[in-house]
Amino acid sequence: VIPAFACFRITPVIGFILVGVLVGPFGLGSLVKSFPWLSWITISDPHGMEAFAELGIILLLFSIGLELSFGRLWSMRRPLFGFGSVELIGSAFMIATALWLFGESSSASLGLGLALALSSTALVLPIAGTSSAVGRLALAMLLFEDLALVPIIFLLGAMAPAAVEGFGGLAQVVGLGALTVGAMLLLGRWLIPPLFAQAARTKSPELFLSASLLIVILASLATSLAGLSPIVGALVAGLLIAETKYRSEVEHATAPFKGLALGVFLITVGMSVDLAMIAENAGAIAAAVVGVVLIKSVVTALLLRLGGVSRGVATETGLLMAAPSETTLIVLGAAAQAKLIEADAAAFWQVVTAIGLTITPLLARIGHDVARRIEWQREIAAEPEVTSSEAQTILIGFGRVGRLEI
Repeated sequence: VIPAFACFRITPVIGFILVGVLVGPFGLGSLVKSFPWLSWITISDPHGMEAFAELGIILLLFSIGLELSFGRLWSMRRPLFGFGSVELIGSAFMIATALWLFGESSSASLGLGLALALSSTALVLPIAGTSSAVGRLALAMLLFEDLALVPIIFLLGAMAPAAVEGFGGLAQVVGLGALTVGAMLLLGRWLIPPLFAQAARTKSPELFLSASLLIVILASLATSLAGLSPIVGALVAGLLIAETKYRSEVEHATAPFKGLALGVFLITVGMSVDLAMIAENAGAIAAAVVGVVLIKSVVTALLLRLGGVSRGVATETGLLMAAPSETTLIVLGAAAQAKLIEADAAAFWQVVTAIGLTITPLLARIGHDVARRIEWQREIAAEPEVTSSEAQTILIGFGRVGRLEI
């Protein structure tokens, strides 16, 4: 399926999701009882793939950490805590207000608003990268969302009718998480360089790969045991390795695993799409998708414009961040477990999230085209007369070496 989509220059993201729809429990998997031979080519139990999907997101955050450094992360503190916090809170407030006006309870509106305000790290960053202006802004806001995931889940738990831990449990997790991350930073700076130096002396690519995966898994387990998301540990592991001279080798060794595991995650997204439910509620689902995309894109674009970002970059970033996220599914599950929303409502918004993830590449393309047109019009307005003899420069082959030199 993926090579077929490549022939038509269609992003493989859509191909992976359609594979999940086709072979999942709501597609051909639903016919296994009538046609047992379909069990060989379908997946009737999507929960069996969840661990692989989570591994894909972990490796993605690890690769993001490899592209950063502590100095670059510190230089991002303004968009990280400024744009990131306002974008998340503003989008959640606007979505929650809209849902409340349509009759949802205040607690359900807040839970759904926080869930739908999240954007997809797994799709946005591979599309935008981290070197462009749009990619850097998206990265900052997505990192804040990843850090805010644990407080959001605890907030929903504290709002549950039977909640007992409340914010005391949140403070305990934050304190333990901070100690865990601090210990990882200290031990990592001491242990990781000699580990990779020994792997380099053996000249064994397999050992290099094994050491990289071991560090990622141990870091993710450490933050999970502390009550934080495993993606926080993966990000810290990437940051630590990025400070060493072995970053490029590690990035090259783990790239295939990241791509394959991310594909498995997208297949699980497709498996959550119930085509029968979509057919029965087509109008409501379409309105929900359009509403969420519209609110998030407008809020994000206006925020960036108020922060001094150009119109083109603000528009493209707004559309890129407009769809819900894979972490939306996690927050929806937490809200349903806390009895803030009904199971039917959770299933409805899960379908909306899956559709939003599917159209993310299309939104990115629209945003890119609109941004180019906005910038072109701005340049024409600023320079109405451009002579044909003006010097031109063409830059070809701006790869990893070029970025290092810049």
